[in-house]
Amino acid sequence: MAETVTPSGTTPPSTTPSSTSTGTTPLLASLDPLLREWLPRQRWFAGKGRPVTGFTLVAATELLPVEGRLGLYHLLLRVHQSAAPGAPPQPDDCYQLLIGVREALPPRLAPALIGHVSSGPLAGRTVYEALHDPRPAEVLLEALRTRARVGALAFERAEGQEIRDGLVARLLTSEQSNSSVVYGDTFILKLLRRVTPGVNPDLELPLALAREGCARVPAPVAWLHTELDAEPYVLAVLQPYVSGAADGWELALRELAKGEDFAAEARALGRATAEVHTALARALPTVTLGQAQLRQLVDGMAERLTAAVRAVPALRPYEPGLRSAYAALADLAAEGRTWTAQRVHGDLHLGQCLRSPSGSWSLIDFEGEPSRPLAERRLPQPVVRDVAGMLRSFDYAAHSARPPAPDWAHTCRSAYCSGYAEVAGRDPRTDPVLLRAYETDKAVYEVVYEARHRPEWLPVPLSAVRRLAAAPDPA
Repeated sequence: MAETVTPSGTTPPSTTPSSTSTGTTPLLASLDPLLREWLPRQRWFAGKGRPVTGFTLVAATELLPVEGRLGLYHLLLRVHQSAAPGAPPQPDDCYQLLIGVREALPPRLAPALIGHVSSGPLAGRTVYEALHDPRPAEVLLEALRTRARVGALAFERAEGQEIRDGLVARLLTSEQSNSSVVYGDTFILKLLRRVTPGVNPDLELPLALAREGCARVPAPVAWLHTELDAEPYVLAVLQPYVSGAADGWELALRELAKGEDFAAEARALGRATAEVHTALARALPTVTLGQAQLRQLVDGMAERLTAAVRAVPALRPYEPGLRSAYAALADLAAEGRTWTAQRVHGDLHLGQCLRSPSGSWSLIDFEGEPSRPLAERRLPQPVVRDVAGMLRSFDYAAHSARPPAPDWAHTCRSAYCSGYAEVAGRDPRTDPVLLRAYETDKAVYEVVYEARHRPEWLPVPLSAVRRLAAAPDPA
């Protein structure tokens, strides 16, 4: 679908959004030079390091009239980029943007500035990242509250869920791959930035868990979606906001800095993880992985290792030992060993966990690893995949301390697995070959990520690589 303006739809009377009547080719042409400068600077922009060569406007919807004092565009924009030197071509990404339009920005919105438009239908106006502005952000909540339809945009609200009006919006500034807005201390809206067609697990899995009555995951209250070329796109999800909750990563670092033991929290987090896994196994189909499926899984791990060694030569000395982790798993499969696979979180770490003031742990952000294809993120996996991610997270926390605290990590890893076993009835450490393979795969991924984005953190996954390459060590 090329440059398109979505048609008018039903709208909530208090927001009065409507479809734009401005020609989208002039609109895109006027925004193009500003977006080329602004987009690559955003933390959630995935194509850093590759020049932007052009845009295709997939859809444009006017949520507030741009002729007024404050206008608001919802854009789906496909970004064309050239490949990095020596790298194969990559598919173009589609991003969701909320563009505010004003004559001039008040000082409080200066950090949100995109630029001043010099030509086209918005000539003489100022455009900015609208989520920084409470009024446009409140338009989204009102549309969700009233189940609005604005062109191809569908604002849905779950049956039995109520959204009161008058909640003040504020943008959270700590996220990387998406953007979140908190309304009062009641709701949090996660707006997906890089959007892909298909059923998004960030909505699918919390809805399934809500049907099972699993209180460990905030149940979706409302969501925004659309359909383009007969493909569904999830654009945003509204969930209850856990007021006063502590982020698991920040909490672990605080306790570590004070020299406090974190084992009790790690054990409780293991129990929470197992509760979510158990509920997902009830809610959605499970499958048995035999030799053919395990061979495919192992081949994928080996291919990622090959690419990682090519990208980060520091991995080369450890490559034989790392491959032995995958070979050991393949050998078990060849002997007839099978494993159960189910839907899992897919990107579990301390930063995806919240502890409420009452001490209860919740799991959030079921999107999976954003860099992997959506279809892959929705595949059933052994639950050990999530366990391995959390074990690596404890290791990261321990190595962020000065000096590093490997004994702290070992204690947390052990406590987490013990807590998991209390609920699941099976300790992940009783399957050391599978656990080692998944932790190795995760550490290899981390090496590539850190080499590209945070070179100063590279020693953390490399230390795990040395351990995993030497011998199995489940916890």
